[in-house]
Amino acid sequence: MTRSDRSATSQPVDPVPGPGIVPAFTNPRTGRPALRTVSVVGLGSYVPPQILTNADLARMVDTSDDWITSRTGIRERRLASPNEATSDLACEAARRALSSAGLRPQDVDLIIVATITPDMPFPSTACLVQEKLGANRAAAFDVQAACSGYVYALDIASHFISSHTYETVLIIGAEKMSAFIDWTDRNTCVLFGDGAGAAVLQHRPHSHGLITTCLGANGGDARLLELPAGGSARPASPDTLSQRLHFLRMDGKETFRKAVTAMVSAGQEALARAHLTIADIRCIIPHQANHRIMSAVAERLGATPEQVFTNVERYGNTSAASVGIGLDEAVREGRIQTGDYVLLVVFGAGLTWGSALIHW
Repeated sequence: MTRSDRSATSQPVDPVPGPGIVPAFTNPRTGRPALRTVSVVGLGSYVPPQILTNADLARMVDTSDDWITSRTGIRERRLASPNEATSDLACEAARRALSSAGLRPQDVDLIIVATITPDMPFPSTACLVQEKLGANRAAAFDVQAACSGYVYALDIASHFISSHTYETVLIIGAEKMSAFIDWTDRNTCVLFGDGAGAAVLQHRPHSHGLITTCLGANGGDARLLELPAGGSARPASPDTLSQRLHFLRMDGKETFRKAVTAMVSAGQEALARAHLTIADIRCIIPHQANHRIMSAVAERLGATPEQVFTNVERYGNTSAASVGIGLDEAVREGRIQTGDYVLLVVFGAGLTWGSALIHW
């Protein structure tokens, strides 16, 4: 699982050596710094044990199991306990990823946590994860790209490894969405769940791996999916509290349309960069928003239902954790084997979107 075609994505700027200075890791043919391939060497995921079913929600708001299932495909979702924070979910997924990689927390050079539900505005959730894991050698920071966060983190991490900056990078998509959901709004409270997915990245010579990533954003549509208050633009006040502005808000119809278009475009771009067709892909893991979005994306990409991995019926939309959980489960279930091509496609608030193509 390596990055074998850096020409397929944005190239890092080559340093300009001073007089008499020869940069390390040079390509003997070109004399330029050589980029390394990047491998996924460990995966892990975690969802809390508490299950909230559609029947449970029907006792809370005006909805029903049939209404939720027919429109979203979601039957249940997981909820973190009151004393579990996003950093706790992230740590459990990280421990499992490190264990699968045969590594210790002390081996990690960098931790990147993708989340829109941090433990607090600052310090970063990644720093809290570093302390809880005991990864005292690691630098740490958060990435905020909503449901696209895992792929954004994957892209960022790959640059650190390919440029020889770090040897081992731990990425985690983690969310406690239940803390930011308005449980009186049936249009949003039925959609989201809590969880975390993690991956350990390293350079592994002569191995398969990350071929390309494609990222995109459109801030002009930021208001379609947002948490309006609690930041510097609208600090917490009696007014923001009374208007329930500290909970997620979404224009579902327009978000649906934008999500399908962006995810299809990102998937097609990744395939074109790698000179592959959708028939070459063994497993497609889309952001687990709802089954209608995933079905529309698969249809427009020309994929068969057998190619598409879904777990939305069990977990709902776990935002940045979504494809990380999906990738870990797909591997453990045998849906992905060595030599397979895997396509991740994501979409989230911002608006943000992206894709990642991996040769397993």
